Amino acid sequence: MQRALQARPSFGIAPLCRTFSSQHAPASRNGVRPGARLAGLRALLAEGRILRTMEVHSGLSAMVVDRACGIRADGSEARMDLLWSSSLTTSAIKGKPDIEVVDTTERVQVVSDILEVSDKPIIYDADSGGLKEVFRNTVRRLERLGVSAAVVEDKTGLKQNSLFGTERKQVLEDIDVFCEKIRAGKDAQVTEDFMIFARLESLIAGLGEEEALKRARAYVHKGGADGIMIHSKEKDPGEILSFLKRWRAEEPNIPVIAVPTTYNTITEAELQAAGVNICIYANHFARAAFMAMMDTANTILANGRSKELDDKILPVKELIVMLESRQ
Repeated sequence: MQRALQARPSFGIAPLCRTFSSQHAPASRNGVRPGARLAGLRALLAEGRILRTMEVHSGLSAMVVDRACGIRADGSEARMDLLWSSSLTTSAIKGKPDIEVVDTTERVQVVSDILEVSDKPIIYDADSGGLKEVFRNTVRRLERLGVSAAVVEDKTGLKQNSLFGTERKQVLEDIDVFCEKIRAGKDAQVTEDFMIFARLESLIAGLGEEEALKRARAYVHKGGADGIMIHSKEKDPGEILSFLKRWRAEEPNIPVIAVPTTYNTITEAELQAAGVNICIYANHFARAAFMAMMDTANTILANGRSKELDDKILPVKELIVMLESRQ
């Protein structure tokens, strides 16, 4: 049975889909088996369209993704396909710096919370992955949970967030060492479904397109990576598009992830036309939540009561009912 969604115009949000279809309804009470979820990413990639991926950092944020639906200008419905477990936003919700201080056990617990409430495939941000022996065990843990893929970046030393670019010293790992790390992860997995994406930080570190291409070739052909993530902090997508044009001329079939956080003027359709398979909105929920919480606190403080928030926040009964729907 379809359930009607009542839009709340006062929230100032985009138009919502009028109904949930059986295909896109929130996850059933039976959920999904880890093996079926694990295979979900490869199945979606086989459809040949760009996959929309949203950062989640809690069970509640994953429930929002399951219910999110926007109406495009042409009247079509748009929904998220995948979840992204970000190291930045997982650190943020714990109030800790994004320097890999939140350990794998803490990260995996957050992933477990997410998997309990959503059936969507999930990609895990593995940062540098640590030593190859550590990365091997991380892959095993993720695969057992039903995570579809891990993205591991080719930097070494104390992590510096990529959006700092050359403002901070970004040290890239030796190519052969990084290939060994990827291979250790691939050798550790039990199924053919789990995927490892090599995240290229050459553009971030200011080393240019040639270095990025050299590393991409090595990570795929020598390391055995299933795909790549090309990363940039520039506001203009030019360097990403230039890299993609050359990469696609060499490798038309290797999956590519793009993260248009800074170069956000580009559309999903333009990214797909350039050869991108997966588009990740990598930190938007955490950033939006901070602003919403700050506005809520300021409004209460300014008015000495919470009445002025009634049209801006989810009614408490709806929150309770939504949470009970997972019982």
